[in-house]
Amino acid sequence: MTTGLRPGGHPQDPRQRGNHPPLRQEGAAPDAPHVENGTGRSVITARAAASFEPVGRSVATARSFVRDTLQGWGFGDIVDDAVVLTSELVTNAVVHAGTAADVLCLRSDDGVRIEVADRYPEREIPLQSGAVTMGSPDREGGRGLQLCAALAQRWGVEYTPTHKQVWFQLDLPERPVGTRTAGPSLPAELLPLADGRVRVAVVQIDRAGTITAWNEDAEDIFGYPADQVVGKPLTDLAAWPHTPGTGTGIAEALRLSRWEGSYGIRGADGRVIPVYASHLRVRDTAGEPSTVCLLVRDHERAVLQTPLRGASSDTATAQDGQAPDPFEVFIGSPAPDDLDGLLQRTVERARDMLDGDAAFLLLATDDETELEVRASTGLPSARQRFARVPVEAGPGRYGSARMPAVHDDLAAVPGAVPLLNGTGMRSVVTVPLKVEGRLTGSLGVAAESPSRYSNEEALRLQFAADRIALAVESARLGELERLRRGSLSFLVEASDLLAGTLDRDQTLALMAQMTIPTLATWCAVYTIADQASDPYLSYVLHEDEEHIDGLKALLSKIAPPEPIPTPGARVWTAPAEAAHRAALRTSMRSLGLGEPPTVSSGIGTTLGTASAVGGETVVLPLVARNRVIGMLTLGKPTDEHFRQEILELAEDLSRRAALALDNARLYSERTAISQSLQRSLLPPELPAVDGVEVEVIYRAAGEGNEVGGDFYDLFPIRDGAYGFAIGDVCGTGPEAAAVTGLARHALRLLAREGFGGPAVLERLNSAILDEGARSRFLTLLYGELWPQEDGSAVLKVVCAGHPLPLRLRQDGTVEPAAEPQPLLGVMEDLELYEQTVTLDAGDVLLCVTDGVTERREGTRMLGDDGLAEVLTTCTGLTAGAVAARIMRAVERFASDAPSDDMAILAMRVPGLLKD
Repeated sequence: MTTGLRPGGHPQDPRQRGNHPPLRQEGAAPDAPHVENGTGRSVITARAAASFEPVGRSVATARSFVRDTLQGWGFGDIVDDAVVLTSELVTNAVVHAGTAADVLCLRSDDGVRIEVADRYPEREIPLQSGAVTMGSPDREGGRGLQLCAALAQRWGVEYTPTHKQVWFQLDLPERPVGTRTAGPSLPAELLPLADGRVRVAVVQIDRAGTITAWNEDAEDIFGYPADQVVGKPLTDLAAWPHTPGTGTGIAEALRLSRWEGSYGIRGADGRVIPVYASHLRVRDTAGEPSTVCLLVRDHERAVLQTPLRGASSDTATAQDGQAPDPFEVFIGSPAPDDLDGLLQRTVERARDMLDGDAAFLLLATDDETELEVRASTGLPSARQRFARVPVEAGPGRYGSARMPAVHDDLAAVPGAVPLLNGTGMRSVVTVPLKVEGRLTGSLGVAAESPSRYSNEEALRLQFAADRIALAVESARLGELERLRRGSLSFLVEASDLLAGTLDRDQTLALMAQMTIPTLATWCAVYTIADQASDPYLSYVLHEDEEHIDGLKALLSKIAPPEPIPTPGARVWTAPAEAAHRAALRTSMRSLGLGEPPTVSSGIGTTLGTASAVGGETVVLPLVARNRVIGMLTLGKPTDEHFRQEILELAEDLSRRAALALDNARLYSERTAISQSLQRSLLPPELPAVDGVEVEVIYRAAGEGNEVGGDFYDLFPIRDGAYGFAIGDVCGTGPEAAAVTGLARHALRLLAREGFGGPAVLERLNSAILDEGARSRFLTLLYGELWPQEDGSAVLKVVCAGHPLPLRLRQDGTVEPAAEPQPLLGVMEDLELYEQTVTLDAGDVLLCVTDGVTERREGTRMLGDDGLAEVLTTCTGLTAGAVAARIMRAVERFASDAPSDDMAILAMRVPGLLKD
């Protein structure tokens, strides 16, 4: 979501609007923007815009955006109506229309106009001549415009070629001048405590997040003079309490129209000072957006904090005298409906209740052996998201998270609470969260001073923990169920993708692309060729493409992880350590403290890589068929950890990916063996025959087949004599190819032993019959060629059941060049004879297999006559041109791909050249 607020001036609408007529108002500049009101038009004094992706959660985000914007403008009286209408219209866009939604809020002196646009302009309002019945308000859909008509003073629909916009306007109710909100008068002893002088730091931030103004109170609170901080990013000083990627961060908060909450600012002495802040987005004198931040010390938050919304007047608690719900007393009402929001509010309330400096909440993993940090406040970000600590951290009751514990001084007991090591916290109280006697989590509050807490504070915190344990566990189970459903869908999709390819490189790419960014920020895949080989870095991917090269260079310089077959993820610290060392060396060189590098990769690239891999890195073995074939490495950026559910999902994915990768390896090996064997069945490069042009075209049917049941050959027999053959074995595929190898090699051997054509074929017939059940009959055209000195060529041919060779004369006539005889592999006793053919200058002899003549299109077949007709058009062409024209005619005869092997052998006698 992108947001922006610009009080006054011209609203810069990110969308292309339709052509609106110019709006004018007395007393306003001619080009000032306006909105309609009941009597005319009013000048726009502020604007806030946001875009929302077409996903279900965007509806809630849009509601929050409108509520925060209107409350920041002081329009609390119309917030509820605006939120209801916006929710309906955004739901129509992102859920029903399935497009992104653009929300624009325009403020005027007496009201607000809100526009919601989607990218589905063809969903128009139906035009009807009569009255329109909007239907029942209880039905599922179609309430958006009905609510606009009921709640808004004005509303309408506008269209452009790319957008449909629904707008509504809410006017402010008339109210007397005076107090808008007020709290009850309190005795002096109940007023909030403050220092002798309350100081309010005023800090202004530009659109890039850089500090542009720093007042005297800010210098007093934080210890920095203005010249030390102006020009620096606020993020360098802020200790943000929320988890990056799961809630609002400092950068997002500075872009919101209004924000209020607590975080920390690191003072000049290095300590984090808790503050309560109120942010307001404005425009500076140059028209650029900037943010004004008002900050007070956290214990003085009452100076800035907006009063909480009171309970409704019809609450049963007030009427019947029942005691308030302890859960609502601790958490507040309404309670957050998401787990992260509930946990974050819990730690903030627990810290405030015991006046602590920090608080944290951990949830137990499924096996209850470890606790994961799910929310914290007042602690460094590295101590937050999904860091894991054991349930039993040490001997005795104080080492177990299952019992309440109070530590007066952590300095005297190092490691008693591992989460707080190095944070400066001295005293801590922790209590368990239990549901039906089962440990579900742990809640703790810590202080920087020793001996801060006693058993009384532990009892108060345990009472609060008991009140929220059931709600937290219910929300956790709901989140876990959603995660498991998402994991199941993810694994199903991953299995389909991995099963859809047998290419090794594509499988590696899919493995990495499926993990980024769903499971991790970056991924590296190592492969192991065999047991004696070292792991090899095969694929690297990062969600930010700019970091891929630096990440690949870093991983190439460190030793790969050990290929341990133990299932499960294990932590690998080498990448983070290497990145830290590289960043340190680069920083020292940039300061002139180290030796200059031989090759400079730039400090920005090195530091960016260090930040990208500075978090937790885990390695999962890729085990297939009881052998480690590689490792899947997943990493997070600085200070981030993996949650247990993500690691379990990654382990499931690694098992599927390992099997897919091994299948791809086996398929590649089998394919290489098959192709090697098939190539051995093809004849070597054809010899050059003096005085005769020879061209061969061969097509094997079936994907991946290089050899089928058709075969050809041309080979020297003795000086001046050549043997040629073209044949067709019954069937296709490997079985037919095996017989082609037998036939081709037998022909060469027998011909070179001096046997004539009939004898060669008779002996080949006996060899085929000797194959028994593996034998297959075949048709064969075999001949011997003798080029003559006068430019002609003499051929002796035997056609054993094969399509007859065709002779093309120079005058265009086509005639068979042999007579049909019995095929081979059927009868034992064959009586074959050879025929002599003389090719004169310019004559062509065409030999084909039945895959050419039996080419079909429906009931039509090319046949011998069709082949002869095509051949008559080849007069004067070379042997290569004749073969190409025949193949082109065969391919064009039918639209379907050929289903049979095809071989074409063309021989042409060019004749002697004349002087």
